[in-house]
Amino acid sequence: MDYQAPSGSLPVQYHKDGNAIFKLGFKTGLLTFATLGIYRFWQKTRIRKFIWSSTSAGGDSFEYTGTGLEKFIGFLIAIVFLAVYLGIIQMVLFYFGLSILEEPNPYDPMSAVRFFGAFYLSFFAVLPFLLYALYRARRYKMARTRWRGIRFGMDKGAWGYAFRAIGYGLLSVVTLGILSPLATFKLEKYMTDRSHFGDARFEQGGKWTGLYPALKHVLIGIGILLIGGICMALVSEILGGLVAVVGYFWVFIGFIYYQVHSFAYLTRHKTLAGRITFDSQPRTGEVIKTYIIGGLAVGILAAIAFGILGAVVAGMGAGFGPGANTGSLVFMGLTVLVGYVLVLTLVQALGLSMITQPILAHFIETITIGNPEALNAIRQREAETGIDAEGFADALDIGGAI
Repeated sequence: MDYQAPSGSLPVQYHKDGNAIFKLGFKTGLLTFATLGIYRFWQKTRIRKFIWSSTSAGGDSFEYTGTGLEKFIGFLIAIVFLAVYLGIIQMVLFYFGLSILEEPNPYDPMSAVRFFGAFYLSFFAVLPFLLYALYRARRYKMARTRWRGIRFGMDKGAWGYAFRAIGYGLLSVVTLGILSPLATFKLEKYMTDRSHFGDARFEQGGKWTGLYPALKHVLIGIGILLIGGICMALVSEILGGLVAVVGYFWVFIGFIYYQVHSFAYLTRHKTLAGRITFDSQPRTGEVIKTYIIGGLAVGILAAIAFGILGAVVAGMGAGFGPGANTGSLVFMGLTVLVGYVLVLTLVQALGLSMITQPILAHFIETITIGNPEALNAIRQREAETGIDAEGFADALDIGGAI
């Protein structure tokens, strides 16, 4: 059953076109492979423009104004900085006898300790930049989004977000996830309270404890896993293993449930200009169904495509025979490479059209805007400066998401 917007509210709509986004994903995917990954900045931009323009409210579509060139330049700047930074980190580690370039010696336990020590020290040295990139990526997308001709925007604050995320993340870890709703709420509030549409500011209301109902299935799944462990130790390994499998899937589904319901709770408690409200009613079952059906469909089609490729290569090999010359072998190798790239691009485009777009559409179409008349009082805001086009997000492979 489709979601029905409350009377007096403004529904947000998404115009689904599976064929169009599949063709766009396949074509831009091929261009990305052909340019050894360079075109991915333009690919992401074109896909965002498609999705933004497919989303509308009150008859007005959203507009994405980012460009592939500015993303590419931002990426190059970030890569240079990270290369210098990581080089300094590696020199410091090398000074203390640590290096991630040293292969662990199976006959020397301390070499493995040094290797993993260097690896984790390098990771935690980069972690603040990972979190910094998350904030800057969201700020860039906000700054490049328009609706009704009015820009969205976000204030500076990436380092504040990074340090808060590290602190709340540590709290979540030491409490075994019990305080993860606190981290989710506080970090979203930090970003929302710094966001605006034109001259109107967003505000995140609600309480972090209001997210605990969304966490219930994760906690149930963890409880089942603990019971499974006790059963394996005291009763039966087979019974305990079966219970643990149930707990594993329960936790997995619980994480999806948490993402869906925490998004709904946070959206329902957001306001704009103190008067405009929002509602969201996404359904976990719909998201899981899309993952299962879409994943199975993509998997089956990918298996068929790889099977055809394998049959073609096998036929070529049989045709050339054991005495094939170098030219024949090179031709067969190129066929395998081109076929592999085509299949990978096909899988990427299928995932975009059969999983990513339907889930996005479901979330978008369950959002409504309350008191929409107040939107008429919002005016344009002065353009922001200093947006780095997601350079760190792309360099650290965080910006892979739409």
